[in-house]
Amino acid sequence: MEYLISELIPLIATSIPALSLVDEDYGQLENIDDTDDERQMYPITFPCVLIDAPETEWSNLASGIQKGVCTLRIRLCIDCYDDTHYGSDTTERINERNALRHELHTVLQNFRPADEGALVRTASRFYTFNHGIKVYEMSYKTTVSESVVTEKVKVAARRISLSVIRENR
Repeated sequence: MEYLISELIPLIATSIPALSLVDEDYGQLENIDDTDDERQMYPITFPCVLIDAPETEWSNLASGIQKGVCTLRIRLCIDCYDDTHYGSDTTERINERNALRHELHTVLQNFRPADEGALVRTASRFYTFNHGIKVYEMSYKTTVSESVVTEKVKVAARRISLSVIRENR
């Protein structure tokens, strides 16, 4: 459901300018310590949002049309270098992180990507990752649909476009 990710990236980036990176989640956080030059990824900066669409459950409607329930995983990642213990005078950082998480949820809840169903949050969890990175992970579901006929037309159009490009080289 890449088209959902493509639509969410600019929505989040323009709605929350405090973010330094909004991107498709392809393992950047998990590979933050990877020093293998062949697998080196684009550097991740914080705070960031990483978006994934790990699963869609499909059911048939009729005549090649399917309806799906797509799960979107949105991860807000913040580096937490502040010492937030009592008496540190930086405990407000906890509230600032939570406010950013709430702002992200406000942007996403009930948003309708590509004229599909509204996003509805179904789960959330918070955890600490390596290097003091706090991750606020939220799962949303939306309904999507696909038509085999429409997809066949799109595939044929792409093939024609590629043929034209090859001929013009």
